[in-house]
Amino acid sequence: MSATTLAHNDAVADVAPLRPVVGGATLVPLVDGSRVPYANLDVAASAPALQAVADRVTQVLPLYASVHRGAGYLSQVSTALYETARRTIGAFVGAREDDLTIITRNTTDSLNLLAGCVPAQPDGEPGRVLVLDVEHHANLLPWQRGTDATVLTGGATVAETLDQIREELSDAAAAERPFALLALTGASNVTGESLPVDEIVAIAHEYGARVVLDGAQLVPHRRISLETTGVDYLAFSGHKTYAPFGAGALVGRRDWLDAGTPYLAGGGAVRRVRVAGTEWHEGPARHEAGSPNVIGAVALAAACEELAALAPADVAAHENALRRRLVSGLEAIDRVEVVRVWADAVDPVGVVTFTVTGYDPGLVAAYLSAEHGIGVRDGRFCAHPLLGRLGFDAGAVRASVGVGTAGEEVERLIAAVGRLVADGPQAGYDVVDGLWVVTDDPRPVPEGSGLAGLLATAALGFDEDFGCLPDAD
Repeated sequence: MSATTLAHNDAVADVAPLRPVVGGATLVPLVDGSRVPYANLDVAASAPALQAVADRVTQVLPLYASVHRGAGYLSQVSTALYETARRTIGAFVGAREDDLTIITRNTTDSLNLLAGCVPAQPDGEPGRVLVLDVEHHANLLPWQRGTDATVLTGGATVAETLDQIREELSDAAAAERPFALLALTGASNVTGESLPVDEIVAIAHEYGARVVLDGAQLVPHRRISLETTGVDYLAFSGHKTYAPFGAGALVGRRDWLDAGTPYLAGGGAVRRVRVAGTEWHEGPARHEAGSPNVIGAVALAAACEELAALAPADVAAHENALRRRLVSGLEAIDRVEVVRVWADAVDPVGVVTFTVTGYDPGLVAAYLSAEHGIGVRDGRFCAHPLLGRLGFDAGAVRASVGVGTAGEEVERLIAAVGRLVADGPQAGYDVVDGLWVVTDDPRPVPEGSGLAGLLATAALGFDEDFGCLPDAD
């Protein structure tokens, strides 16, 4: 099929967003001097704030004051806002009655915190953790640094991967060196695909292992309940859940968290401090030293409330329509390959990764931005082992959608990639200091931003200094 012959039988141009987001009507400049509405197809990295979240932040900012230890009226209000937000966040993910909800910065922060709470083995060696090679670095590196981690290479199918997990857990239990924890992605940040959570939890619990779910890509797209699934710990980020104000959460079983090493040493985490030693709190305070991010917690809670008000079937239908169109439209273009992990994966979330033969992923991303006003992500998406195993060491391009995405944005991406393959880029591009840039980029910076110019970090090219990027040639 030629690059210009696109399948339109599943076109989604008329699909509207489910909820308004801040910046949804923002116009961005193109290299030809025109302006177009920004098509944000990079929500898997950081999602724009829901309008309801921004409104809530504006409402509570005048009430902001010190938390937990202030006697003033606004301090009492801020403390109530913070603790109410904690309960709302926990309820949104089906926390059990005795679970703790700890406010963190993001998923990475949450998983590093939990890594310090995995119990040691009977001989005093670090606790054993089983993790798959499909994980984002946030759910891989903390275990490699802080525990006795085994990285399991996933299979070509979901069924094969489940068999491998069962075998690894069984062998460890039989050798009397059982795993304490299985770390699992809720949905791949590369492809949106997932493993069946309920089934994996049952397998892990059969062999005495707990399960932590990296919910960074799952929570914004699908409802998840710790109580229903039996998942022991769940980590997720506000900035991916339409609340980009610096908060995340770790929700899960109390015993490990109460006994684990306090994540930060400082005020608020202690009951009593003497020169000879310190008595630490239990509960969330144990890991929340310092002044907490009240506004971030309120914003995340507001996002949870807004998402909870949407019918799960409506969210899935909206996202599935957009994702199916992305896949079918891209696969109809010559030289475009869509990345997949498992041949039998079902119900993937709205993340689609692809390559265009003959074009560096960084150049594709720079072209989409400069000539079409479309934001995507390129590189290896902080999932180096997975991209290497799948044969995409040079990286790829990722488009992602959410509740604020309009179908017209998806159609624009498909058409833009088709034009790239058919006609090539119309502007000039070069690699400068490892970054793809537009030659003599004429695009102005936003008025009132205080910026002197653009920084080409949307297309990271080959520069390893920025991390999560393709290897240099």
